Amino acid sequence: MKPTRIFTPEKDGFYRAWYPAETKTEKGMIVMLGDSSDDLMASSGAKWLNRQGCHVMAMSPDKKDYGHHSYPLERFGAALAFLKEQGCTKFGIAGASTTGMMALLAASYYPEITLTIAMSPPDFVMEAFYRDGLDGATERPGDNESSVTWQGKQLPYLPYAYRHPEYWQRIREEAKAGGDFTASRKMFDESERRHPVREEEKIRVENIHGKIIFIGAEDDVLWDTCRYIRRMTERLKVKPHYCTAEAWLYKHGTHFVFPESMLRMILPAGSGLFVRLMFKAARQYPKECRRTRVDIDRRLQAALRQW
Repeated sequence: MKPTRIFTPEKDGFYRAWYPAETKTEKGMIVMLGDSSDDLMASSGAKWLNRQGCHVMAMSPDKKDYGHHSYPLERFGAALAFLKEQGCTKFGIAGASTTGMMALLAASYYPEITLTIAMSPPDFVMEAFYRDGLDGATERPGDNESSVTWQGKQLPYLPYAYRHPEYWQRIREEAKAGGDFTASRKMFDESERRHPVREEEKIRVENIHGKIIFIGAEDDVLWDTCRYIRRMTERLKVKPHYCTAEAWLYKHGTHFVFPESMLRMILPAGSGLFVRLMFKAARQYPKECRRTRVDIDRRLQAALRQW
């Protein structure tokens, strides 16, 4: 599915794509999936949400750029303003992995957002990372740079344990040792060991309004997302807050805790095979991982209907 409009940095300030639902609806979702706002993952996620009765604004750092560095949170405010111009009165946001963090952060700054879906998120602001191929590395950390900014200032972040080129070397070693395509859980654990997360680096989930849905699996090898989700739910128990939260935690599911029918839209000919190629846990427990995705599918559809 192609977007009806693509916003470019040259003409519109930053990159994003508009996917309106075919039916009339007051619900507007901001979504950050994939490397580009108009790639297969983003457009499939938008199509899935369109079917749930939501207009969709897909956002990404740039066209075909999965690096995250100094991303201005004000861009979410601009996306909300556009959704309001389209007649939306309910606003939600969804992200996975790094963009699960972005979704939580955006919702903590914009109280208009009343549904936040965070798949495999951390509970802290991440350090910047680049995907520019420097010295042959697929990914490298930023130098004294946050993944996000607010009002032109870098938000405090958890620094990675390693610098370039050791950063990517460690990720490759961990992936090879575990039989995964990519893995960085040990690196994040080591980052916290060296630099315990400070209060100013944590996401203030207590500022989020409406409903938060945290989704994660224990066998995630990118980072210990279930531990991070539990820390956020514990935080809500002791902080005054404006939201209700649900934590959907699964034993099996890998980093890709997507709704099953959404994943089939992304990869209609081999969604399960793709996950198995990426992660050893999916090869060991394919049925269990699929059951997780089917359950997430059912529950998310119900949550979107109720919203």
